[in-house]
Amino acid sequence: MIIDKNSTQSIRKVFGNTLAQVGELNKNVVVLDADLSCSTQTKIFADKYPDRFFNCGIAEQDMIATAAGLATQGKTPFAATFAMFATGRTYDQIRNGVCYSDLNVKIVGTHGGITVGEDGATHQALEDIALMREIPHMTVIVPADARECEEVVKYASLHKGPMYIRLSRCNVPDIFDEKYHFNIHKAVTVEEGSDITVFTNGELLAECILASQELKKEGISVKVVNVPVVKPIDKSTIIECAKNSKFMITVENHSTTGGLGSAVCEVVCGNCPTKVYRIGIHDEFGQSGKSGELVEYYGLDSKALVKRIKSMYKKETNS
Repeated sequence: MIIDKNSTQSIRKVFGNTLAQVGELNKNVVVLDADLSCSTQTKIFADKYPDRFFNCGIAEQDMIATAAGLATQGKTPFAATFAMFATGRTYDQIRNGVCYSDLNVKIVGTHGGITVGEDGATHQALEDIALMREIPHMTVIVPADARECEEVVKYASLHKGPMYIRLSRCNVPDIFDEKYHFNIHKAVTVEEGSDITVFTNGELLAECILASQELKKEGISVKVVNVPVVKPIDKSTIIECAKNSKFMITVENHSTTGGLGSAVCEVVCGNCPTKVYRIGIHDEFGQSGKSGELVEYYGLDSKALVKRIKSMYKKETNS
């Protein structure tokens, strides 16, 4: 698989365009935003269907409560804002207003993780996946590229029940082509390998693929598995990888507590105990800086991943 980091797309724009497409097919799709439609790209839907778009202002709790009300009337609401506000500021409304009643509300958190960049720690959601996946009835999805985002939004418009979709601010390289079809029940192996399995998702999938390819040149065979669906997670693929790997690693643009790493550990500890190293943000807030600088600072870029995985491999094979 060839990854060109110099050729990227805005995953938020793909979200906006796809939302407008599904809106044309499904007249029950409505969109709500919290005064950030240019940033979330819901403006594309608003321009096309102004009578089905609601700018709720800087009142995220009201936005989620309104979306819940619309869902009770047969609408399919997509409520979008920054991931920090979509999950943290609105937790009570999501838990008790949406999920308790199992309402058909799609919450889209853009600007997830440290790749928000210069906006700094207050706007860098590093706990959102943990918050969302612990709530009953909630589905949690983190698309990795434009094609996967398109497929996920289309799926969300047809799926019944609460869903959280997390998108990055930064542009992402293409990984999947037009043949790719999203399957909520299956993780996707994008690089084969026999020594180590790396589980990841979102914009870090590209970094993990590049790291895997570099490590193979040095004789370390690394399988890379894309896990877009953190809940309900694909247990069978994780268990199969655990049985056939020396050890496993999770890489995420999120806290190592409560996110993808925790989800993978929960699966293996009860089914096939295997050592799992978790790479991400370790119990700390993010900080202000350019997106690429922060990815490097927290050791999430491909070069840093190569060094970290080599060190883990040396430790495990020499012990």
